[in-house]
Amino acid sequence: MHVAVAGNIGAGKTTLTKLLAKHYKWESQLEDVVDNPYLDDFYNQMERWSFNLQVYFLNSRFRQVLQIRKSGKEIIQDRTIYEDAHIFAPNLHAMGLMTNRDFENYRSLFDLMESLVQGPDLLIYLRSTIPNLVEQIHKRGRDYENSISIDYLSRLNERYEAWIHGYDKGKLLIIDVDKLDFVANPEDLGSIINKIDAEIFGLFKLDL
Repeated sequence: MHVAVAGNIGAGKTTLTKLLAKHYKWESQLEDVVDNPYLDDFYNQMERWSFNLQVYFLNSRFRQVLQIRKSGKEIIQDRTIYEDAHIFAPNLHAMGLMTNRDFENYRSLFDLMESLVQGPDLLIYLRSTIPNLVEQIHKRGRDYENSISIDYLSRLNERYEAWIHGYDKGKLLIIDVDKLDFVANPEDLGSIINKIDAEIFGLFKLDL
């Protein structure tokens, strides 16, 4: 089984992925932010490094998805291959931070990869407002994220909502995270687990 967690920067994807992996005894596939050779350069000079970064992420997640399906294990993945292609790359292109040539090359590569992979069995989308994202980004204190603008986050949020609205790759669970603290409050985590159980095991659904 393949479960994936999606959401904007600062929504809590990695944290929730780790907590759910521990609860369900799933193997976790986390986003590579520590060893990523492009992140620092990208946030300092987006136009120069946007294509390099997006290809790096695309390659990394394509390998993850192939490994997930090949392994046959129960795996939860932090961010999907679709978010890069439907949200981050188009946003960079629209902002003039990725050239037409690079974007078309990127899209062609993604289309080829997409034809070779399946979507997750369950996608968990963490919906968040901009103020909450800014607070969470500030709280975790990653140096390379200090230059992220509210305009950039807002554009990403709009694209996330549009993508989720048309998502058709499998089961979808939307969780509004603004009023949840699934780290400090076990009840909040429990309510999320109840909703996941309902999707996976066909139990009655509960509203958050």
